[in-house]
Amino acid sequence: MSFHRKPNVYVSKLNLKVLDLIRSLAFYQDILGFQILEKSEKRAILTADGKTALLEIEQPDDVIPKQPRTTGLYHFALLLPSRSDLGSVLKHLLKLKYPLQGGSDHLVSEALYLADPDGNGIELYVDRSPSQWKWNNGEVEMSTDPIDVDGLLAEGRSEWNKLPEDTIMGHIHLHVSELEKIKEFYCQGLGFEVVCNYGNQALFISSGGYHHHIGLNVWNGIGAPQPSEKSVGLIDYTIVYPNEKERDNASQRLQESGYNVAIEQEIYVTKDPSGNKIHLIVN
Repeated sequence: MSFHRKPNVYVSKLNLKVLDLIRSLAFYQDILGFQILEKSEKRAILTADGKTALLEIEQPDDVIPKQPRTTGLYHFALLLPSRSDLGSVLKHLLKLKYPLQGGSDHLVSEALYLADPDGNGIELYVDRSPSQWKWNNGEVEMSTDPIDVDGLLAEGRSEWNKLPEDTIMGHIHLHVSELEKIKEFYCQGLGFEVVCNYGNQALFISSGGYHHHIGLNVWNGIGAPQPSEKSVGLIDYTIVYPNEKERDNASQRLQESGYNVAIEQEIYVTKDPSGNKIHLIVN
């Protein structure tokens, strides 16, 4: 879990729009096992450990269904503490017959994919030991091999009641409209490093030698438009810096490159070139 602590820069939380808060809470609590940290009529903050906010969901009055082929969230990824936990949630999802979108062995990790009732993508994954990751010329080797379902099920415990307390936001993966300006924004601006180029279709970036804290792809098409402000999907997500100096340096680099950075209630707020809104905070 050290890749998601100081001195690294990492993703900690995201905020989503949904069509029906009650329906979404039934999914996030009963299917995934989140706990409610705060709740109002139209908004809820969810946690795994009872104190750390991982996900915020809102139901705006004028929200519309998720728009296809736009920029925004591809998936958010919950990093589970152990392979046994991934096996347990797989058993749980199969028992409930909840539709899975797939599973993959990425060499650095093993992952399951599904979506919430509004089509917001979710990855549940467990990392392999960093000692098993292979690096070539500064890039980590990743793949999309078939996942070992039998092995996972054999390791899984029989009951899944809630997300393990040590579950964290492992990474976020975004649809973007192009990669050149996106790379400039995230790497030269925010300070991440490219750890994997997936052809000219996707980019994986991180800090501290992680396999990726953020994924960026153009699979919805080069020049994909931004979704309507009313659309279900990503409102914003949070990047954590280890200290004010590093965050201020990132803010300055962004502004020198022509990007706007505002301060809202002591939180630095910006948008990437594809319109994805980001909160920059200090741990």
